[in-house]
Amino acid sequence: METTTQLENKAKVIFGEVCIDKGLFLRSGMLARSIPTFVAEWILDRFCPDGMLSEEVLSKINKFIEEHLPRKEQKEQIKNRLAKGESLTVIDQFSAYIDLKRGLRRVHIRCIDENGYIESRLTDKYPNLLGGGLWGAGTLNYHPPDEESREGQVWLADFKPLQVAALDLDYYCQQQGEFTLNEWRELLVNSMGYNPKAYTPRQQQVLLTRLIPIVQPRVNVIELAPKGTGKSFVYQNLSRYSRVISGGKVTAAVLFYNLLTNIPGLLTQYDVVVFDEAQTISFDNPGEVVGVLKDYLESGRYTRGKQLVTADAGIMLLGNVPMDASGSPQEGVWFRHLPNFLQETAFIDRLHGFIPGWELPRITTQSPAKGVGFKADFFAEVLHALRDRGGFSEYVSAHLKLTGTDDMRDRKAVDRLVEGYLKLLFPSLQVSQTEFQKYCVEPAIALRQLIRNQLSNMDPEYKVVSIASEPL
Repeated sequence: METTTQLENKAKVIFGEVCIDKGLFLRSGMLARSIPTFVAEWILDRFCPDGMLSEEVLSKINKFIEEHLPRKEQKEQIKNRLAKGESLTVIDQFSAYIDLKRGLRRVHIRCIDENGYIESRLTDKYPNLLGGGLWGAGTLNYHPPDEESREGQVWLADFKPLQVAALDLDYYCQQQGEFTLNEWRELLVNSMGYNPKAYTPRQQQVLLTRLIPIVQPRVNVIELAPKGTGKSFVYQNLSRYSRVISGGKVTAAVLFYNLLTNIPGLLTQYDVVVFDEAQTISFDNPGEVVGVLKDYLESGRYTRGKQLVTADAGIMLLGNVPMDASGSPQEGVWFRHLPNFLQETAFIDRLHGFIPGWELPRITTQSPAKGVGFKADFFAEVLHALRDRGGFSEYVSAHLKLTGTDDMRDRKAVDRLVEGYLKLLFPSLQVSQTEFQKYCVEPAIALRQLIRNQLSNMDPEYKVVSIASEPL
């Protein structure tokens, strides 16, 4: 069996500059600043491309962060510098919107907690600034009050998104065949930000399942687990294509379509929308939102007002579940502590799979990634690009025969989950029937089976089924 060092060397030789020592993030101290991993690694790659994190490099990084990634408590200092006429470049997430009443493009600037103005050429060039927002380097200028404008204005005068390394998806897929399954799985887990050595192969598979809604269009999954298992970490840190909503009230305008500004909602802007702390989620108009959401989960389309919208974002629901002394859920119905809409069987049936997060250990000092993995921005772009890559659906159709159920939702759920596993573990499509069955089909069936088991526990209209498959 190859050592970790040999695996790291192989990854470096085959993938070169798109790999990084994931341990640099921990040693840099940026974790304490709550900087997303893909931003931190962009900085690390800029200052220590050779992977040598010396005191001098750390000093340069800290100086750069102090200058360009200001803390929240520094917002008044930033305003003061802008008021003095300084032009400042900050790395932040900028979110633009349209002020129709005044015919202006506005932008929310998080570092100073102010709404400013943005040049139309920037929203034209980077349309994802609208609504959801983008991380990047923004140049801020302040225009003091004058005869035309009775109030001072902060302008986002220039913007450059954090750039990913060049993406050659064909090469990525082809080179997967150069790794054993164990090697590839460890490389992916490390790229997610977890140390594969802290998890068993079964637990690594559970971790990778969290990526399926990112890599496969319109996959809807729920994960329930005790606190402290890192449920939301990968969605908050890995990809700019993920949007995390942390508890609280969610409006139809934000999620679906804003009828006042004519801006489509989050489901059209991201690959996956994550509801963290699902037990605290509420909607401003529950009847409307849940009804529209059920339509979307079923068809990928929804109507709000006169607008018919199509999207392919997945839904990820993350929540806590009370556990007993043996490490299992206290109750047979796991949804009982969630909001009413998540206890509705018609809604639950539209979820494709259930991740038993209690199988994962609590996050410890040994949990974060330490070895070589793909850079977060590169890996995120790979997952995003794989969503539209052909060949996987055809492979699943040709090699999967589902038995034990003739329910269309079961079939659709298993197909999508299998395709997600295939994209993650075997993007080259160099996979034996035995590997396909063990690492793609069986885990996908298990995810859907947990949903069916819960449905039959909650509602007698859902008969007990035992989903299985036969090789083709």
